[in-house]
Amino acid sequence: MAKLQSLEARLIAYSGRGWRQLGRDYLMMTKPKVVAMLLLTALVGMCLAVPGIPPIKAVVLGLLGIGLQSASAAAFNHVLDRQLDAQMARTHHRPLARGRVPTVNAVIFATVLMIVGFALLWQLNPLTAWLTLASLVGYALVYTVWLKHATPQNIVIGGLAGAAPPLLGWAAVTGQFDPHALLLVMLVFAWTPPHFWALAIHRRDDYAKADIPMLPVTHGIAFTKTMVLLYTLILTLIGLMPWLTGMSGALYLAGSLALNLGFVGYAVKLKFADEPGHAWATFKFSIWHLLGLFVVLLADHWLGILLA
Repeated sequence: MAKLQSLEARLIAYSGRGWRQLGRDYLMMTKPKVVAMLLLTALVGMCLAVPGIPPIKAVVLGLLGIGLQSASAAAFNHVLDRQLDAQMARTHHRPLARGRVPTVNAVIFATVLMIVGFALLWQLNPLTAWLTLASLVGYALVYTVWLKHATPQNIVIGGLAGAAPPLLGWAAVTGQFDPHALLLVMLVFAWTPPHFWALAIHRRDDYAKADIPMLPVTHGIAFTKTMVLLYTLILTLIGLMPWLTGMSGALYLAGSLALNLGFVGYAVKLKFADEPGHAWATFKFSIWHLLGLFVVLLADHWLGILLA
């Protein structure tokens, strides 16, 4: 009897670990950290779209819909890149690359997320629903299937899909386009190449092994470092535009200049005084940079409301 109870306890423990692992695998397919960053930029777009507090319904349904569609795009990316992921040290542990989740299950999972996300956004307005779906298609199909393998400028062109959430958030609240929303898109669009190319420098051998034409593979690391520096300078100039157009005030100007010049500093060191591990440090800084930039945008917006 004691042996049977011990066996039953072990089976229950094993089953629990199996379900927990399955849950982690499905969560990993959604790239939750990336989705969280996208939702932050979408939330800032929602808040900047109106002079006061945005409608709660638009915020809740908008963030849920955008989040589910973004998670769907990430899951489709896992499906379409599963063979390449298995070849790369950075991604070989992913659930589909390791065969822990069947491909058909992942496709169903991604499709359900896409449909539910679209339905939620449709409750707000068709514009947001279709724009978000277009972003999903842009990342999951156009970038993953075509651009990623077609040109070393893949991340520049494909980055537009990842830059869309501020516009999606704005549209969720207002139901229309706005030039100020496009300024927020431009910030993320200009940030994406130096962010990703820093990672590509760090993982150059991985991309070369997988025969993916990332810029460090096709044009060399020295050229890529130059492009990282160039794009951080472009980002700094674009970062002035919310202040120049009157969308943001002095707090944003000071914060964005500090953050953008900090990014330039990392890029200058990467180009002219590189040392082992600095490309990875630049990549990590870029994540905090974007987070800080949008937090400063939001803080400046609310400060303006309090002082009005």
